[in-house]
Amino acid sequence: MGIKDELAKTEFYNREYSLNHIPYDKEMAFYQSIRNGDMEEMHRLFTPLCVEGFGKLSENPLRNLKYHLIITVAFITRYCIEGGLEMEAAYNLSDIYIRKIDTCNSEEELHSAHKELCEAYVRRMQKSKPIMRYSRPIQLSIDYIYDNLHNKILLSDMADYAGISESYLSKLFLKETGQNVSAYIINKRIDAAKNLLVYTEYSTSDISNFLNFSSESHFIATFRKLTGITPKKFRLYNFRQRVTEE
Repeated sequence: MGIKDELAKTEFYNREYSLNHIPYDKEMAFYQSIRNGDMEEMHRLFTPLCVEGFGKLSENPLRNLKYHLIITVAFITRYCIEGGLEMEAAYNLSDIYIRKIDTCNSEEELHSAHKELCEAYVRRMQKSKPIMRYSRPIQLSIDYIYDNLHNKILLSDMADYAGISESYLSKLFLKETGQNVSAYIINKRIDAAKNLLVYTEYSTSDISNFLNFSSESHFIATFRKLTGITPKKFRLYNFRQRVTEE
């Protein structure tokens, strides 16, 4: 059966059995509430999975719910990026929840993951409110930095990507973020290093190379300057914290 035939059949079936999708305006209002970091409004508009109004994407009921939830994650992710959430953080959160959805074995688990991911994005947006004031060139610059933390980042390349001159980018970046470009890059590299120290077993030498520090000693000195402790102590402290929580 061709796409046109399948579409005609689906439209007939939906009309015959009064199966309609969720009204577009309500759906968009829901995504907007997450983008605005409005937890109360999000809960008010929240529509649980497995209710009338959702299309049929699979004959398997559980897989059908998984597909819809993955689509929801994709929409929320893009809405939040447009609303100012840093792209890397948004996509990382998306990856985490898609993997979680994939491992769900019951409707109850999917319902729980659905609510959890919506609340997680709202909390992220609440924390990222200052970022929402960034102009497009600065947001593009921030995205460029995230995409190239493992590479050497040149101001000239960033300026080309943002579509403005180097001098204007430097002034605008400092004005909007409160940091100069080099300081911002260093801070984001250290943030990435923290994640690698906590969630991987890479050595400080490996992490130094991954994040384009000039040497392991430079990485350790910079990490200590910005965090107050060495990478080794940071890893040990967070390892103990995770063991305690578990």
